[in-house]
Amino acid sequence: MKHLKFKAIFATTALAAGLSVSAPAQAEGIMCEPGETYVMNVMVSGHPYWVPVYQGFKQAAAAFGCETVFSGTPDYDITKQIASFEQDLIKTPAGVLLHPMQSDPFIEPINRAITNGTEIVTFAADSPKSNRTAYITSDNLAEAKFAAEEIVSQVGDSAEYAVLENPGQSNHDLRVTALIAYMEENYPNMKLVGRQATNQDSNAAYRATASIIQANPNVAAMWIPEAGSAEGAVAAKMEASSDLLIMHADVTPTTLEHIRAGNIHMALNPNQGVQGFMGFMAVHLANRSDVFDPFNDWKTSGFNPVQIPFMDNGFAVITQDNADSFDLNVYMEGRDPA
Repeated sequence: MKHLKFKAIFATTALAAGLSVSAPAQAEGIMCEPGETYVMNVMVSGHPYWVPVYQGFKQAAAAFGCETVFSGTPDYDITKQIASFEQDLIKTPAGVLLHPMQSDPFIEPINRAITNGTEIVTFAADSPKSNRTAYITSDNLAEAKFAAEEIVSQVGDSAEYAVLENPGQSNHDLRVTALIAYMEENYPNMKLVGRQATNQDSNAAYRATASIIQANPNVAAMWIPEAGSAEGAVAAKMEASSDLLIMHADVTPTTLEHIRAGNIHMALNPNQGVQGFMGFMAVHLANRSDVFDPFNDWKTSGFNPVQIPFMDNGFAVITQDNADSFDLNVYMEGRDPA
């Protein structure tokens, strides 16, 4: 019944809009042509975070008969990622779902790609001053607020806390700065006693956390904007036999095991599959923007009518109770990783 009702509403709306193209013709127009390819480009390409994102990306692409390629650099190096992006563009893909390591260095490459006919959508980290048509991510402000409230609920509102950070990556920066600002505004008796850049390096995080614990034996909690540094932080915590409460964003198989064991309190994990699925939809619709006619000035101003400044893919809270649902090996059973 619901399906029939939807079809009736669609038909009525189409007639009211005076569409000159039939619904079946529109449907064909959004399908990919043979060989039409979309790329997902990332930094640190071996990181497990990208695996469910790319699976979602591929699932959406398959629904439209499109081909996909996973690309990027294995290194944490902005120059190398830009070089990999430039290499992708040589093959003239229809679009690229891009995780830019840093925002400003990607402005010119993104704008040039779009000028040359390849649509660009960013995800998880952004280049907001570029001409990218959409940005898909979890709400980093909401993550920071949730983390702050959870920390206070566990250690009280007059405790010492610390943060590790990864300066220069937009989503990680926001997760840290927003949590500190939220604490200052809502819990002024919470004292920030440590703030160190570890740049997703577990060894650097181990050293930083050990130093923070030694200098501040009463430190009660630590917030980390990504999982790589959390791996090092939990190792330092355990070595020091500390009661430090650790919360972090994202998840890796290693941090998942520590959550199961109770060594990490919880993780806030973006809905990665949704991120990849909606990322593909955004970049594919940007490449097929002629399938609809929005009520704005896109024809006279000349911009792509698919403009999504921010799409929230949501986040999940990973605890001991639901950790099994985030086992990457189980998720990938029977799936093609390529």
